[in-house]
Amino acid sequence: MSQIALPARRGATPAHAHNALPPVELVPILWQEAKRYQVVLVTIFAVIALAVLLVGMFVLPQKYTASTTILAQDSGIIQPLLEGRAVATGVVDRAGIARQVVYGRKVMHGILEAGGWLDQKPDPIEQDKLIEDIRGNTRITAPRENLVQITYSDSEPERTFRVTQRLADLFIEESLANKERESREAYEFISKQVSAYHKKLTDAEDNLQRYRSENADAQPGSATDVNTRITALRTQVEQARMELMEQRSRESALGSQMSGESAITAVQTRESLYRTQLLELQSQLDTLLLSFTEQHPDVVRIRHQMADIQTAMQQDAERRDRTGNDGPLGDTQLNPHYQELRSQLSEVRREAAATASRMGASQELLDQELGRSRRIAASESTLAELTRDYEVNRDIYQDLLRRRENARVSMELDQEKRGLTMRIQDPASMPLRPSGLRLAHFAGGGLLAAMAIPLALLFVRVRFDPRIRSARQLERRNSAWPVLTVVPRYLTARDRRRELGRMALSASIFLFVMLAFGFAYGYRQLNA
Repeated sequence: MSQIALPARRGATPAHAHNALPPVELVPILWQEAKRYQVVLVTIFAVIALAVLLVGMFVLPQKYTASTTILAQDSGIIQPLLEGRAVATGVVDRAGIARQVVYGRKVMHGILEAGGWLDQKPDPIEQDKLIEDIRGNTRITAPRENLVQITYSDSEPERTFRVTQRLADLFIEESLANKERESREAYEFISKQVSAYHKKLTDAEDNLQRYRSENADAQPGSATDVNTRITALRTQVEQARMELMEQRSRESALGSQMSGESAITAVQTRESLYRTQLLELQSQLDTLLLSFTEQHPDVVRIRHQMADIQTAMQQDAERRDRTGNDGPLGDTQLNPHYQELRSQLSEVRREAAATASRMGASQELLDQELGRSRRIAASESTLAELTRDYEVNRDIYQDLLRRRENARVSMELDQEKRGLTMRIQDPASMPLRPSGLRLAHFAGGGLLAAMAIPLALLFVRVRFDPRIRSARQLERRNSAWPVLTVVPRYLTARDRRRELGRMALSASIFLFVMLAFGFAYGYRQLNA
């Protein structure tokens, strides 16, 4: 029976509408309610504790973690020796490169084989799910720029160790293979480009040679030679023109002198005069033939003069035969001074004719060179384009040759595993204890929750229960009526037996829970 507080008189109105209890009154009431509902509270405690224990043992997976560290570094001796000749591996985002390699299909298939998942012969869909789980349980980081750390978690410690070890081995193999394949593909690509540009260079050279062979004026230095030749010919033409003007002036002066001289000074036959002239012309012809050919203008002119004199001699002989005398000049002689002037005049005329011929020849050559200069100017654009194509292809071809040699050296370095060195710095080890929340942590949290929840329910029941549970509470609610006495609860023998039965049952339930927790802990330690 509960205690009953009796007021002095009835009909009093409560002074407060609330039912708040101070801590001094709340603790005894909580203790009394706990004793009253101890079986219910212990039962709630047992259900929660055992549920958490079962979840921790059978639902919560054990998570084992293993990690390995890989050191990736370039060769410190070969790189300075081959600087500028070989392309070294750059240290850029090692973790990102490792993820691309490790998460690849080839590496994941090797992990499925190493972890024993392929022994069950899963179908492609199941393999994809397993690969996704493996990727989710794998973490790749880069603690430093040359270090790559691979961490893997699994529910089985032995499989965790095998998978982590295999991940490191496959990463090193694939990284070196990818580096070697990359350098080989680079070499093959540059080699193809070298062949292509060699053909382009050969075609450009053939086009340039063909154009130069078809255009004689398109030779290198032709423009300079033509300009030099034009300058020299213009100088010759000007000099010949000045000499011709001088000779024309001398010819005019000699003609003036001859007009004041008499041609005949002594008796001489016409035939002897013609013969004297013919001998002089023959002497001049012999002199000219020593220096010039038969086609020279002076030679041709003298031959014409000799032919004229011979014709005149023949006509004079025919006239003499008809008339019987030598004519007016039969008894005369030529004037020596007049003959000298005439000889000089002939020489000047001959030189003037030669100069005029030379000037004409020089002018003709000058016109030819000017025409050639125009042709060279017209062909310069085409020649410049062909030359430019040839030089561009030649420069690119030579650069590609150098790059191909560099790529070949890089390829040989990667084939001999000398360009990039990868080794396991910290090997994976067998995990002996699970990581994260273990059964002990989970069981401890479950026990705390199993004790806290019943106590919280008990506190809520007492705190928000509208019934009066103490005399002071009654006095606060009915301040006009003082409490005279409190009737204590009286326990009968039957109530005591019932109380002892509830206590025994509660203790049995609590002991069963503790034994279950101990058995679970021992079983887990034995398996470990």
